[in-house]
Amino acid sequence: MLIGFSVENFKSIKGEALLSLRATPAKEHRGTHLSEPPLTGQLCPLLHSAAIYGANAAGKTNFIEALKLMRTFVLRSGTEPGAAHTTPFLFAPDSKTRPTVLEVACIIDGVRYQYGFSLRQSTVVDEWLYAWPNGRVQTWFLREGDTWKLGGKLQGDKDVWRRATRPDALFLSTATMLNSEQLKSVHDWFAATLQVLGADASNCASSLAFCRKNGTAGLLHFLTAAGLRISDLRVTEENLVQDMLPADMPPTIREQVAREFEREKISRVWLKHDAGRGESTELELREESDGTRKIFALAAPWLNALKNGHVLVVDELHEHLHPKLVKFLVDLFHDPRINAHGAQLVFSTHDTSILDQDILRRDQIWLCECGQRQETRLFPLTDFRPRKGVDNLERAYLTGRYGALPRVQPLGVASGI
Repeated sequence: MLIGFSVENFKSIKGEALLSLRATPAKEHRGTHLSEPPLTGQLCPLLHSAAIYGANAAGKTNFIEALKLMRTFVLRSGTEPGAAHTTPFLFAPDSKTRPTVLEVACIIDGVRYQYGFSLRQSTVVDEWLYAWPNGRVQTWFLREGDTWKLGGKLQGDKDVWRRATRPDALFLSTATMLNSEQLKSVHDWFAATLQVLGADASNCASSLAFCRKNGTAGLLHFLTAAGLRISDLRVTEENLVQDMLPADMPPTIREQVAREFEREKISRVWLKHDAGRGESTELELREESDGTRKIFALAAPWLNALKNGHVLVVDELHEHLHPKLVKFLVDLFHDPRINAHGAQLVFSTHDTSILDQDILRRDQIWLCECGQRQETRLFPLTDFRPRKGVDNLERAYLTGRYGALPRVQPLGVASGI
């Protein structure tokens, strides 16, 4: 499970931006909205979800992109030189030469870990991993420039792994590639447990893979539960022909693409709609609405996360979705019958209809705003101490009590309209 994530000096983020999923002592929704994973000698109640609100261009997407960058670098730096590049905060001269800092705290198989690194472009400046396997902190490794500390609790060919680690690669990635069993669990947490999705509603690769592996029944049940009026779902594998290519593609390019990929199999998704009196019509997914395509794309990540206890991070969850559908998706993580393995959801949104104490705990809500010097600030709603069961969170937010709103102004005659 994810305890928290922090980033510093990345795009619009100058100082540290920290999101914590540690639950406060508040009593509301304790049986549904949080888990208490077992840790040696301590309790660590963690939230099942967290929502990030803020104006456009406040930095919500940058925060999620930073987590995606961290995951990408962990998974690829061992085998791909220059696997990722950072973009520092550009509105302050001193930030351009400082490294980007990324850190995650998580729980894996009952053990707490704190792992992070700093990058300047694609060069690793520092890297560290601490573990609490017996309730006491252990330094497994600490890398500061050319200075290394490889802890006694880290087992294996540590010096071989160190020498094999390139300046633009992570020790965690390199050691895992060279068969470190101890570090594999942390690496695998990034690979399998942490999933980060952008706002793109058209990427259906995960749901297509789900259908190939498990059949379509589970996905169909999810889609109908989400309110889609379909009676069947099928996936076909067909050879690419010109008719499958976008209609606005120039004819010569259509012909060239069709020739080059004529032996490639293309997956096509068909949704069956009943029209009454025993009549039905099938539509290809690309003919459906943006909302239908998005919920299809989200179906497999949602089902996989809930089944396997994944951490799912989604940017702009509300995009193309009705507010009731957003609530449906969030509520699944708060249903102990469905979320039996501690899955977590972190998402950004502009949908204020779920800013409701009957839906979210006060400590599940985070706010993001852009300061006068263009820097992103992330802070919890609990800083404002809203009253339990009393304050209308949506109204208070939209009237400006918590900040993190667009600063709109009258257009005026200067616009030339």
